[in-house]
Formats: sequence, structure tokens, C-alpha cells
Amino acid sequence: MTVDFDKVIVRDDTASVKYDGRAAYFGTADVLPLWVADMDFPAPAAVTKALMQRAENPIYGYTFYPESLYEALSDWLKKRQGWVVPHEWIMMAPGVVTSLFATVSAFAEVGEGVIVQPPVYSPFFSAVTTNQRRLIENPLLLENGRYHIDFEHLEHCAAEGAKLLLLCSPHNPVGRVWTKAELLQLLDIARRYDLTILSDEIHADLVYPGEQQTALATLANHNDKIITAVAPSKTFNIPGLGLSALIVPNPEQRVKLQKVFDSLHLSNTNPFSITAFEAAYRGGEAWLDSLLIYLRNNRDFVSDYLTKNLPNIKLIQSQGTYLLWLDCRDLGMNDLQLKDFFVQQAKVGLNPGESFGQGGSGFMRLNIAAPRAVIAEALTRVSKALNGR
Repeated sequence: MTVDFDKVIVRDDTASVKYDGRAAYFGTADVLPLWVADMDFPAPAAVTKALMQRAENPIYGYTFYPESLYEALSDWLKKRQGWVVPHEWIMMAPGVVTSLFATVSAFAEVGEGVIVQPPVYSPFFSAVTTNQRRLIENPLLLENGRYHIDFEHLEHCAAEGAKLLLLCSPHNPVGRVWTKAELLQLLDIARRYDLTILSDEIHADLVYPGEQQTALATLANHNDKIITAVAPSKTFNIPGLGLSALIVPNPEQRVKLQKVFDSLHLSNTNPFSITAFEAAYRGGEAWLDSLLIYLRNNRDFVSDYLTKNLPNIKLIQSQGTYLLWLDCRDLGMNDLQLKDFFVQQAKVGLNPGESFGQGGSGFMRLNIAAPRAVIAEALTRVSKALNGR
């Protein structure tokens, strides 16, 4: 499928967080925005076509989840991952972040421990702390430019009486795609300490050619307590439409989660979310395959540029997601200086590593889901700013 990912689409004045929210986040709108995790690419044509067809009926009333919606997701997971998911395992949800909060509420009581693995997406922390659960951190280990799970420390964390582990797979922001061996070791610890695992697999489809994503639940047995969060939002660039799913094989866990959703009245969605969800999974595969090649080339372009022009910024080699983790510690700046450099001098808007928790200091997160010319411009700005210091 031929898709023009090089085309620059103007997103200003669309109430875009990434563009129209620059001034609020960075203190200035004069930055090239490569921060929020959405793409600067058009969604698959199948999605836009389906939305336009739905809009032709000018009544947008209360809408239920049709059987075809569940079938679209099940068919996708079977084809892309070899994972057979029955309808009854699927629970629709407004979004993965909402699902994080709901899962913490459902499977850990106030004061009980929940394990997270920083540096990680910030809602992993807030889902625990705002619910008055006890945050237990199991920091990832960075060795020879690659992150690993510290299993010895994880076992100590589990032994502290933790009830739940929030796993990011593939991992945002470090880009790791966990191996089967790592996931099996994780499951072994969960079994021995009776841990529930929420596996956030929102980036599962965004794995570079040559890498292999494994859904944690496909390695589990019927006694394991695995909840998987999935969505078409990152895959097909439709996060603003806000619909995801939880895959929950255990019926008792489904009941507990449903009680949390019911308490918040999270049962309704809108017709456009449903339409886009199904259309993406039904008609977006060729678009995605083209996208993954483009993203891989963007990643490699950044890697080559840094090596040749910015050797003091090191790329943590990413296996998945369109988010790159940049090690800027050799620039000799503290976090405040680093943020000021990128915003005020380079005029490039990235996510500061410190916002991802322990282990994030000295790092920056770069979103490469943009036309290559935009990525090149951002890197050129950084290079010029460093040379002019």
C-alpha cells in the first residue's frame, strides 16, 4: 500500500494538545512539537471513509457495542498475534489510562502495594497514588544501552505484599519489546506471590520489522491473573476517539472490574468511536504495514544522525513504539538546564525524562511519528543550538 507519510499536515487550530497546547506546556508556542504520543500522519483511509459514512446519518444517539466490534478485535488479535480471544473475555473501556485507574481500584485495596517499573509513562504512577494505594517501584536496569527487568528486585517487591503489577509491553518510553523468556520469568514471580498483572499492550502493533511482540496472556495458564489492555488508538492514530478494550479471561476479575466501571457510569460510548474502532481493525492492516517501515526508517535516520552529528546524545535502540528514548547525560546539564536548552535554544518540544520517574533524569523522549523532513529539522535545530553554545 502506498501512503504518503512525508506529507506535512497542518494541525494548528484543531484544539490539538500536541500543537495548540504547546504554549501551556512549554511556556511558548515557538517549538517544533515532538512530544505528545499521537502521530502527524492521517489515519487509514478506511477509518475516514467509515466516519464520513456514519456522519451522513445526522442522528448521533446513544449507542451500544455491536457484536461486529468484538469480532473485529478478536479477528485482529488472532491474525496479528495468533491469540484466540472469546467475546466474553472482552470488556470495552473509554481508554487505557482509565483502565489503569480502574484496575488499581479493583485489585488493590487502599494502602496495598502496586508495582510499577520506571522510567515509565506517568499515569502508571498517578493511577496508584491518586487511589491511595502504595507505590512500589521496580526500576528497570540500563546495561550496555539496553533496558532489562530487575527480576531479583522484583521478587523483593512482590514479597512486600504487593497485589498488582502494572506492566508496559512494549515499554513506553524505553522501547523494549519483552522476550518470551522475560515474560515467563515475570509470570513465575506472579504465580508464587499471587500477583495480578495489568499488561498495557497499547503499543503491541507498533513493533518494528524483525522484532516479535508476545502478548503476556498467551503464555499464561487458566489460574494466572492477567488483564490485558489493548486499543487501536496508537496503532491507527485515533487516540482522540477514546475507545479501548480490556481482555480478562478470569470471570471473577471481570465482575470486579465491571463494578468499578459501573460505579463511575462508564458504560456509554459514542457512535464515531465505535465506527473508527471497527474500521481500523477491519481495513487498516496494509496502512499499518507501510507505517512500520516508515517508522523504522525514521528511527534509523535519527540513530545515524546522532552518531555522526550529536555523539553526546545516545539513542536507546528501540524495538517498538514510535517514541525514542534519548540519553542526554553526556551533555553535562541538569534536568532544568536540559529542558531549557531544548525549548529555549533548540526550539524543539520533547518530553523531559524526569516526568517518567526514577531513572528518567538526563533523558528526553522524542516522538518520531512525523514526516522525515520534520524529524530532520528538529535534529538540525538541536545540532545548531549545541554548536552555538
